[in-house]
Amino acid sequence: MSGAAPRTVICLLRNDLRYHDSEVLRWAQNNADYVIPLYCFDPRQYLRTYYYGFPKTGPHRLKFLLESVKDLRQTLKKKGSNLVVRKGNPEDVVHDLITQLGTVAAVAFHEEATKEELDVEKALQRVCAQHGVKIQTFWASTLYHRDDLPFRHISRLPDVYTQFRKAVEAQAKVRPTVQMPDQLKPLAPGVEDGCIPVPEEFGQKDPLTDPRTAFPCSGGETQALMRLQHYFWDTNLVASYKETRNGLIGIDYSTKFAPWLALGCISPRYIYEQIRKYEKERTANQSTYWVIFELLWRDYFRFVALKYGTRIFLLKGLQDKDVPWKKDPKLFDAWKEGRTGVPFVDANMRELAATGFMSNRGRQNVASFLTKDLGLDWRMGAEWFEYLLVRPNSTCDWGGLSFSLQVADNRPPCMGLKGTELPLSSIPALLEEGSYNLVRSF
Repeated sequence: MSGAAPRTVICLLRNDLRYHDSEVLRWAQNNADYVIPLYCFDPRQYLRTYYYGFPKTGPHRLKFLLESVKDLRQTLKKKGSNLVVRKGNPEDVVHDLITQLGTVAAVAFHEEATKEELDVEKALQRVCAQHGVKIQTFWASTLYHRDDLPFRHISRLPDVYTQFRKAVEAQAKVRPTVQMPDQLKPLAPGVEDGCIPVPEEFGQKDPLTDPRTAFPCSGGETQALMRLQHYFWDTNLVASYKETRNGLIGIDYSTKFAPWLALGCISPRYIYEQIRKYEKERTANQSTYWVIFELLWRDYFRFVALKYGTRIFLLKGLQDKDVPWKKDPKLFDAWKEGRTGVPFVDANMRELAATGFMSNRGRQNVASFLTKDLGLDWRMGAEWFEYLLVRPNSTCDWGGLSFSLQVADNRPPCMGLKGTELPLSSIPALLEEGSYNLVRSF
């Protein structure tokens, strides 16, 4: 239509810091003349945690995020676009951009599952309504799409993972990844890309990489895709994943996808497609299936958050249990600083502090020790993990912790190194089975 005003779409990117399999960017490309990929460093994410006042975002997590934002900017530049970066509440930044441009056709974003992110979405809806701007949303954070679940409503989601998994595997299909254009429409005239902040602007310093870390990896889509290439195709490590996944030392005992998945640097659907391709071209076994099994756990926690909302953050948990949790700061300091006197627990906690990483097996053990041996409020552990872990994933961190601590289901104390949950007294014997290296290292 000649003479029509150019259409501009703002794409607010949050935990979807990638170009591949991006429904938001593809939709904008097909429906706009100008596309503005936008990332906001929301100051609320750099304040204090709700219950115990720990910093919400720690140095390792911030470093990984900054690397991911830089990487996406470089990728978008190669596509003829750029990543617009701002510091500020997303709803305020979007308001300012709409005001600056005078006319915006739509604001597009991927939907999230937990309260803080949902509050941002509500605020964006109010801003767009004030300006008469369309909101376009997508769901893309899980392997299985929310609308494809074999339950009539999210309230019908089973409270047991195995029931969820069996229903989904039998009755739902994974949607294919979306095909992305070689080039993206340009930014609207007059929109500056903005500077990517440095850690000091958040009152932090860039942490040094500890040579002992099991995750010596950088943030960003480029590194995520390289990791998949290495773990699947270059080394065939994925074919033994189920046997090695509970390791403690080194980078290659597990996929290490979680930090990139949390920021959306890699799509779970892309991982699924690569698994299926690998199974077709090389081998299909319990290990290749187990990668999908773990992606389903991740899906489950996110859907549990949709079902229960803020209840996943409450002291009584999903079963509304009254437990006489303690709030002893000295005991908690001993736990978080690795001074409990239990070598395996202490080594894992020192690893977390030094590197921002802890194995899945380590997290389950230290969480069980925090609650079942020390009797401390499980939310102290959840907020400490939120602060220090590279992986910023509230549904997995809070959901996983509550599930392992008898808040969400009935599990006995302290999980052993071979997948059997054992009491604390079994830990010294288990140290003979491979964790001495971790204890020696940390």
